[in-house]
Amino acid sequence: MIISTILIALFASVAVCSDVIELTDSTFASGVKDKEIMLVEFFAPWCGHCKKLAPEYETAASKLIKEDPPIPLAKVDCTEAGKESCGKYGVSGYPTLKIFRNGELSKDYDGPRNAAGIIQYMKKQSAPSSQEINDLEKMKKKLDTMESALVVGFFEKDDELKTEFMKTANEMRDDYYFAHTTSEEILADLGHKDQVVIFRPSHLHSKLEPNKEVFTGMADPFYIKKFLKASVHGLVGHLTEDNEDQFKKPLCTVYFNVDFERNAKGTRYWRNRILKVATEFKNKVMTFAFASKKDFARKLDTFGLSSDNDEVVVAIVSDDGMKYPMKEKFSVDTFRDFLKNYFEGNVEPFIKSEEVPETNDGPVTVVVGKTFNEIVNDETKDVLIEFYAPWCGHCKSLEPVYKELGEKLADVKDIVIAKMDATANDAPSPYEVSGFPTIYFSPMYGKKTPKKYNGGRDVDSFIDYLKREATKPFKVPEKKKKKKKDKKQKDEL
Repeated sequence: MIISTILIALFASVAVCSDVIELTDSTFASGVKDKEIMLVEFFAPWCGHCKKLAPEYETAASKLIKEDPPIPLAKVDCTEAGKESCGKYGVSGYPTLKIFRNGELSKDYDGPRNAAGIIQYMKKQSAPSSQEINDLEKMKKKLDTMESALVVGFFEKDDELKTEFMKTANEMRDDYYFAHTTSEEILADLGHKDQVVIFRPSHLHSKLEPNKEVFTGMADPFYIKKFLKASVHGLVGHLTEDNEDQFKKPLCTVYFNVDFERNAKGTRYWRNRILKVATEFKNKVMTFAFASKKDFARKLDTFGLSSDNDEVVVAIVSDDGMKYPMKEKFSVDTFRDFLKNYFEGNVEPFIKSEEVPETNDGPVTVVVGKTFNEIVNDETKDVLIEFYAPWCGHCKSLEPVYKELGEKLADVKDIVIAKMDATANDAPSPYEVSGFPTIYFSPMYGKKTPKKYNGGRDVDSFIDYLKREATKPFKVPEKKKKKKKDKKQKDEL
């Protein structure tokens, strides 16, 4: 009995002992204040995803607290003593993880949700945002062997430019690589003093554009960031799965078999062909890039282009998300003509679409790529549209509910209940479909800003939502079947 009691007490003490710091509204500010970096989880005790994360988060906390310097992990219960903190930082779902630096919110955590992933991600985040290099040979080796552009700050003294450069490096550490130096030898050898310079990797050097760009603006993070975003990738940047979000639209991408290791000469040959034409259009609003067909096979399919051969293919994505593939075989001349025709409005967009249904008079209107504009973007209608996948279990469960909704609102002339198979048809911008089913509400006079539906998936929830959001008030027509049933009962009497 005594042994059992001791064991229970021992297990209880182990369970209570945790390397995750618990913060509340009263301790939050002081808890994050003096920490160079801290990861905070905002959670709810009843949340299934939070329960799944808990042991991984605990393991990561135990490992990271032993780092030099330690990287603390904390958590806040949004249902109890941490409600105000969760509201302050815009927590709307659980678990939400955010990184704080010296007491200030730095960024949302967007890394893995397992112990190993959290540890690796946070160790990288805790490393210096800009590497200090004061050895000339080390700097030259860095510039010769880097695979991506390197942003280097050259500073004779600790002045405003250096301060703002370090702030920028800290904020953009996930996007670009930074280094800085105060070495007089390096400053003299490379010819830069009190300047910020972008050095492009050697495999992207070309006679058609400079190999480095020098920042000449004000010593302010706003202007430094603007310079980096506009110049870091050069006139024709190497688009990859990791940096895709750094390329602004409209974006013209040339896809081919990119391989700087086994076929550097061939890769540079094609990039130079692209550069030659892009130079002629550098005054136009267009971002140019090249990318590997192998890495973007799925995306090429959405353009109606094949990734199964060695042909060079081209596609433009406009700022409104429309897709314009080049149909002609690639050459400098056909590429130039394609761009001219695009800017003159003479290129037809590619719309992935099923055939238009012969009849479309069901309670739920079927939308395909070819009819999206005329149905969903009809300014005279409020449209609730479901994007689904035929194989999706949740979509199949929703189908009878959605059909009943369509039947109930069939006589409401200003509202359309619609659906589209998002695996066989294009969902145009600004509709983002990353899971199934995804539902949007497109109001009459707000077609450019549809609202994502996040409410309940039962008929009453849909109707309540539509009553709140509908452009014109409506009433749900009463069922007519009930009257027939009443009449039948009277006849039987």
